[in-house]
Amino acid sequence: MSNEMSRAVVITGASTGIGAACAIHLDRLGYQVFAGVRKAEDGVALQKTCSDRLVPIELDVTDLSTIQKAHALVLQHIEQDGLVGLVNNAGIAVVGPLEAVPLADFRRQLEVNVIGQVAVTQIFLPLLRQTRGRIINMGSIAGLTTMPLMGPYSASKFALEAITDALRLEVRQWGIHVSIIEPGAIATPIWNKSTLDAADREAVITEELRSLYQPIMAAVRKVVGEASKRAISAEAVAKVVEDALTASTPRTRYLVGTDAKLRALMRKLLSDRLSDKILSWILKLPR
Repeated sequence: MSNEMSRAVVITGASTGIGAACAIHLDRLGYQVFAGVRKAEDGVALQKTCSDRLVPIELDVTDLSTIQKAHALVLQHIEQDGLVGLVNNAGIAVVGPLEAVPLADFRRQLEVNVIGQVAVTQIFLPLLRQTRGRIINMGSIAGLTTMPLMGPYSASKFALEAITDALRLEVRQWGIHVSIIEPGAIATPIWNKSTLDAADREAVITEELRSLYQPIMAAVRKVVGEASKRAISAEAVAKVVEDALTASTPRTRYLVGTDAKLRALMRKLLSDRLSDKILSWILKLPR
């Protein structure tokens, strides 16, 4: 870090999962963590596991006014010290057949996982410029390679890859590093919620569509369920975030988890047709 006097980091989506793990881990390392939460009670719960340095900030990445209020609160605490890090972690997962996903749900997927990340970055970037700080975007292996039913979520993570690449080139003139984390299966509540949302979405689609896609939906649910049993902890991702914040020359991309590394290797080595055949065989998709 270029400014040892400043140890302030903003983390979005810190109520649960990877965001909460990052907030707790960085707090233990001595950072002043500004933890973005949607509800005040989430911030209270987080404070119980952290030091007095941690400051919850109510922040909805789709609501510009809450981002501006959060920025003002951060400024009250750090004054002229700036930020050493911004962790853009907030996100949701919309899953389902593209033919059946309501467009409103697809728009919200992009609003939260793409537009929201840019909105937060725009507002906090001047504070990072002061300290030659770092920006860490929470991507996914789904941003490099996708599966059936994962179209909306993967679209948002593919977009975040492009945003990371563009931003990295734009802000390097000020010594700001930009990295993206690409986890595989991580044990977090996001997938439990997305499964429930998918079930609600499936319940309201037409009988015809439900019948057409039932074999694929059943196959993917089974594989995802099995993968969740092998998921690694959110704390493993938090340690990678630490490296992205502290390494003298951080990586531009961090693959996290054996499954993520294997899928990335397949994407690199195999043609699309061969990859499709292998994935269809693994998922036992209808032909």
